Amino acid sequence: MTPTLVRQHVRHAGRVPRVDQRARARDWSEIQERMLVPLYEAVYERLEVGAGTRLLGLGCGSGLALLMAASRGAVVTGVDTCPERLALARRRLQPENWETRARADARLVEGAPEDAGGARRQAYTVVTSFEPLGHGGGDGAETVELLSAAAALAERGAPVVLAGWGPPERCATTQVLQVAGRADGPADGPGHSRAGLRDGLEEVAQRAGLRPDGSGRVACPFGYADVDSAVRGLRSTGLFDAADAASDPAQVDKETAEALEAYRRADGTVWMPNVFRYLVARTR
Repeated sequence: MTPTLVRQHVRHAGRVPRVDQRARARDWSEIQERMLVPLYEAVYERLEVGAGTRLLGLGCGSGLALLMAASRGAVVTGVDTCPERLALARRRLQPENWETRARADARLVEGAPEDAGGARRQAYTVVTSFEPLGHGGGDGAETVELLSAAAALAERGAPVVLAGWGPPERCATTQVLQVAGRADGPADGPGHSRAGLRDGLEEVAQRAGLRPDGSGRVACPFGYADVDSAVRGLRSTGLFDAADAASDPAQVDKETAEALEAYRRADGTVWMPNVFRYLVARTR
């Protein structure tokens, strides 16, 4: 979902709709990113992230997870390929008028994990990849390559955290994301990729040369002020790009809004219960 190094590329023929990346980044920061706060908190609590932690966040987006780690005393580095999201992350973590310790201990890098290294930098003690795996076809070789590169920058035995969607029957949003997956077909639509299966996170970790060392589940309900906000928030993940390329974006919006009606309450708000799974793996 997030932002990002691990998001699939659109590999569909035909017209690719123009995307306002600034608007999308703003929607991610203001609407969608906060949906995963329970996941961030659970992981940080389990790993005792705090003073002395040197954290590398892959696909850091607009920096909310990094900000939460920095507030616990961690030295944080974020990597992302989206300059618009990184610009928002810099406002959060490196404001010109912020003279706190968090400002000096936050580093944001546009590019690949390798760009977050450096001969004079200490090895990272924690690596996170919070963008949920399990939707779309980009959860294979690309993700393995990114995790392998990040693991090379971490201490031996350091935890590397991967996140994924829980069982489809416990994730209401899965039904809505079927709209995004129609262009891909059943083989790699939402809930059908290997990373979405019970042992999918373990498989990805092992292929990246990591050693699985425990997992957990976290409730992450998606709540929105109205259907329009829900469409914008879900759109900001980039998961609907393939559907846009294969169809008409206005039609995709319409079908998404229709799918969201099942989760609209009497007061107009939208509420979708979800469960996410995370895996803690260790570098070798």
